Amino acid sequence: SEAASYEFTTLTCIPGIIRYNDTKIQLLDLPGIIEGASEGKGRGRQVIAVAKSSDLVLMVLDASKSEGHRQILTKELEAVGLRLNKKPPQIYFKKKKTGGISFNTTAQLTRIDEKLCYQILHEYKIHNAEVLFREDATVDDFIDVIEGNRKYIKCVNV
Repeated sequence: SEAASYEFTTLTCIPGIIRYNDTKIQLLDLPGIIEGASEGKGRGRQVIAVAKSSDLVLMVLDASKSEGHRQILTKELEAVGLRLNKKPPQIYFKKKKTGGISFNTTAQLTRIDEKLCYQILHEYKIHNAEVLFREDATVDDFIDVIEGNRKYIKCVNV
């Protein structure tokens, strides 16, 4: 892909292959993600859709503004359901047809409680489900499990 001394040189997805120890690794050089990309700004949804299908995100950052850029990129990717360098929460959740809500925990919950879980389930119009927390979790973790469309992916910042 073309290189230049200005930002946003890459305008389309440019594939490449690296051979490493008899293994082929495919790299995709994507256009830069800007603030608002998760809402479609700057063809952001197209770029992020490619990132969602990857096994690893390599963020190449400007050293003079790396922290600010990293925060923007992380926020934009999280807004579309990508969870960078996080493990899926250990929460079992299954909708049922009847029987109400069965709530159990095998860990002490300090960041969420049973009442709040019921309120969240009610917001999602879920009245019959099985919920089991195997670790302490946040409200966001619980919502991610309910939504069921999050992808947990490794990210390396360069």
